[in-house]
Amino acid sequence: MAKRGGFGGGMPGGMNMNNLLKQAQKMQEDMQRQQEELEAKEVEASVGGGAVVVKMTGKRELTSITIKPEVVDPDDIEMLEDLVISAVNQVLRDIEEMQKSQMSKLTGGMNLPF
Repeated sequence: MAKRGGFGGGMPGGMNMNNLLKQAQKMQEDMQRQQEELEAKEVEASVGGGAVVVKMTGKRELTSITIKPEVVDPDDIEMLEDLVISAVNQVLRDIEEMQKSQMSKLTGGMNLPF
């Protein structure tokens, strides 16, 4: 009797459904572990020659802002505000790039959303 296709039969190239499901499950577990590791990392960005330093976790939780006293000018609060905004935006970009890089390694370059 000839083998018939469907869920019980083999897939082209020698792959069967169980192997495919196991690979998908492993990839999902690896991605979950990788995401947890990324969220636990702390990322730092510095602007203005170190005038403002911002630290965030990979979960995008702000953990600290350090401002050098010499950049605190009561007559130019807007410059300080701009430095803080710039540092926060930079650390967010760095976190996003770190996550993309790690996920790209895991997915072999496939552009999957995470």
